[in-house]
Amino acid sequence: MKQILLTICACMLGGVLLGQDRATLSGYVKDASSGESMIGASILIPELKAGTYSNEYGYYSLSVPKGDYQIIYRFLGYRPDTLFLSLTESITQDVELILEGTQLEEIVIEAESAEERLASTEMGTEQLSIETIKKMPVLFGETDVLKSIQLLPGVKPAAEGNSGFFVRGGGADQNLILLDEAPVYNPSHLLGFFSVFNGDAIKSTKLYKGNMPASYGGRLSSALDVRMKDGNNKKFGVSGGIGLISSRLTLEGPIVEDKSSFIISGRRTYADAFLALSSDSSLNNTQLYFYDLNMKANYVLGEKDQIFLSGYFGRDAMGFGDDFGIDWGNATATLRWNHLFTNKLFLNSSLIYSDYDYEVSLNAAQAKITSGIKDFNWKEDFSWYANENNTLDFGLNLIYHTFVPGAVTAESAESFLNENLPERYALESAAYISHEVSFGNKLKIDYGLRASNFSVLGPGTVYEYSDEGVAIDSTVYEDGEIIQNYFGLEPRFSASLVLNETQSLKGSYSRNRQYVHLISSSTTSNPTDVWLPSSEIIKPEIADQFSLGYYKVFPQKGYEGSVEIYYKDLQNQIEYQDGANLLLDETVETQLAFGRGWSYGAEFMLKKTSGKLTGWISYTWSRTLREFEEINNGDPFPARQDRIHDISVVASYQLSPKWNFGASWVYATGDAASFPSGSYQIGEQVVPYYTERNGYRFPANHRLDLSATWYGKKPNTNLNFSVYNAYNQHNPFSIDFREVEGEPGNTEAVKTYLFSIIPSVTWNFAF
Repeated sequence: MKQILLTICACMLGGVLLGQDRATLSGYVKDASSGESMIGASILIPELKAGTYSNEYGYYSLSVPKGDYQIIYRFLGYRPDTLFLSLTESITQDVELILEGTQLEEIVIEAESAEERLASTEMGTEQLSIETIKKMPVLFGETDVLKSIQLLPGVKPAAEGNSGFFVRGGGADQNLILLDEAPVYNPSHLLGFFSVFNGDAIKSTKLYKGNMPASYGGRLSSALDVRMKDGNNKKFGVSGGIGLISSRLTLEGPIVEDKSSFIISGRRTYADAFLALSSDSSLNNTQLYFYDLNMKANYVLGEKDQIFLSGYFGRDAMGFGDDFGIDWGNATATLRWNHLFTNKLFLNSSLIYSDYDYEVSLNAAQAKITSGIKDFNWKEDFSWYANENNTLDFGLNLIYHTFVPGAVTAESAESFLNENLPERYALESAAYISHEVSFGNKLKIDYGLRASNFSVLGPGTVYEYSDEGVAIDSTVYEDGEIIQNYFGLEPRFSASLVLNETQSLKGSYSRNRQYVHLISSSTTSNPTDVWLPSSEIIKPEIADQFSLGYYKVFPQKGYEGSVEIYYKDLQNQIEYQDGANLLLDETVETQLAFGRGWSYGAEFMLKKTSGKLTGWISYTWSRTLREFEEINNGDPFPARQDRIHDISVVASYQLSPKWNFGASWVYATGDAASFPSGSYQIGEQVVPYYTERNGYRFPANHRLDLSATWYGKKPNTNLNFSVYNAYNQHNPFSIDFREVEGEPGNTEAVKTYLFSIIPSVTWNFAF
C-alpha cells in the first residue's frame, strides 16, 4: 500500500514539474441551438498531436507549451469548429458547436470517433447516442435505453421483452445504474417490460462492462451512467409523443437566457383505460399503469460556479380486482455544484437521495407487505488537468443506507398478520485516486486505487446459529454502534498501445467489491425481492476481471471492429438453498448459500458508422459457472445467465430525408434452468424430482423487430411505425410442469409465451 501511494505521489509531482512554462486552454463545449453541455466532445491540437475530451459537464482543460496553435473542436453529428489561438498565457475559451444540416442522412452510433477510441484506455465501454436509440425498433414503440444496450456484446437481457440485463456473467443486482449520479435500485416499469428512463429527458448513456473508472464502485459487473438533459437555455420548447399505450410531454426553456434553464418531462401509460372498456369483469376491474416524472434546473452563478438540481419520481400500479395489488416505485434527487479552483482543477460536489419501495396489497386479508431501500449520498469528485499527458482524478464518497427487509401490516391492530422485520442500517464510504498518463502518441496508461469501507450499524440484534440454522444466542447493539466492519482495496489498471493509424491493443485488470445484495426468493418474484447489506454472515462479494482487446478501424469505408476476451473470478457469491422461502424471514441468512463463481468469454463487434446504411453485428461466446458446497452436491453448475451464444444484428437505413428504416435481429442460447428429471407419487399427489441445479436449458430464442420513421417538416416531428417480433416467433417466457389430464402419474411441460406480433405507432412532436 505504501509503495502504491509513493508511486502515485511521484507521478503527481512529475505532472507539476512538467506544467512549468506552459499555458492552459480551458472552457465548456455546448450545443449552439440549446446551450446543452456536450459530454465527450474532443479538443485537438494537430501540431502537438495532443488533445482531450470534455467531461460529464462539458468542461475541458488542456495544458501545452506556450505558442500559436490551431484548435479543433468536434463531436460526431456536429459541424467541427476550428480556432487559431495564441496561447502565450492561460485563457478560457467556451465553444458552441452547430448541428450538421444533414444529420438525417446518417445515424450517430457513438459520441467519439474511431481514431479516438483506438487511443483511449477504456475497455468494455459502450456509448450510444439518444438519436441512435430512438431509431431502434422496440416493444410498443417506446424508446428504451436498457433494451438498447442489450444489443451490445457481453450484455444479455434477463428475459424477452424485459429491461433487466446481465453483464459478463454477473447477476442483475451487480449492475450499478445511475441517473444523474443517483442509484436506481429497480430500473423497470410493468415488471420489467419498460425501463424508468424516458428518452425525451436523457442526454447521454455510457456503459462500463469491464474496467470501470475508480470513481465508480459498489457493484461487480458494470456501471451504467445515464445523464439527464439540462434544458434549453436559448428558447422555450414543447415536445412529446402519443403512442398506443403511453404518451409523453416535455417542457424546457431558459429561466434566465444563456444563464439558467429547466426541463420537465412526464410519461404515463393508459392500458388501464382500455381495460376499463372491456365487458369482461375480470379485466375491467384491473389496474395496470405506470407514470414517471423527470425534472432538472441549473443556474450559472459566475465564471467558476454552476449548480444543478435534478429529480426523478416514478410509480407502478398493478391491481387485480379486489383480490391483489402491487405498487412500487423509485424517487431520486441530486443537488450538484461545479466549481473551478483554477483552470486546471475542477470539482463536482453532489448531495444525492435515492429511495425504492414496494407494497403488496392482500385485499382479502386486509393486509399489506412492504419493503425497500433508502440512501443518502455525498460525493466529492476532483479532476486535475496537469498537462496534455497527465490527468489526475480523485475524490471520496459517503452513503448512508437504510434497509427495510419487510413488514406485514393489517387494518386490525390485533391481527395475527402484523409482523415487522427490523430495519438495518449501514455506512458505506470510499476514497479513490486515478492517473491517466500518455507516453508519446503510442502508449497510454490509466491506473488507480479505490479504498472502500462498509460498516453495519445499530440498532440491531445479531444472532448466533447452530449448525442446523437455529438461533442459540443473540447480541443487542445500540443506535450507531458498529456491528460489523469490512474494508478492502480495489486496484484498477488499463493500458492502450496504438500499433499504427488503424490498429491498437488494450489490456486491463480491475477488482470490485459489492456490499449490498439483492436476495431473490425461490417462491416469489420481482418486485418482492429484498435488498440486504453485508453482515457477519453475508460477506462482501468480490470480482477480479482481466481483459485483453484488439481494435481495428477502416476510416475510408466507415467500419470499425473489435475483439475482447475476458476472465472474471467471483468470490462470496450468493444463492438461495434448495427449498428456501425468503419472504419476511428475520433469519434469512440461514437460508442462503455462499460460494464462488467464474465467467469467461469472447466478444466480437463490427460497426458501420457512416453512410446511409449504418449499424453493427455483435457476437458473444461466454460461459458463467457457480460452485457452492450446499448446492448440486458441491459440483459446479451453470448460472441462470449462462448463455453460450448471443448474436445481435442492428441496422438503420436512411432512404431519404423523409424516411428512415430500422431492424434488429437477435439470437441467444436458452437460459439454464432447473427442471424436474422425473416424479414420484405420494398418495394421490405427484411430486417432481429434481437432480442437478440448472442442469437443463430453455429452447434457444430469436426475434426480428422492424421500424419505419417518417419525418415531418418541423425538426423532431415524426411518425414512427414498428413491429415487434415480426415473424411471430414463440419464445417461451416460462416452462411449468403439470400432470397429464387423464394419465395419472405422468407429467408434461407447459410453455408460456408473452409476445406474438405486436405492431405499434407513435407520433412524436416538437414546437
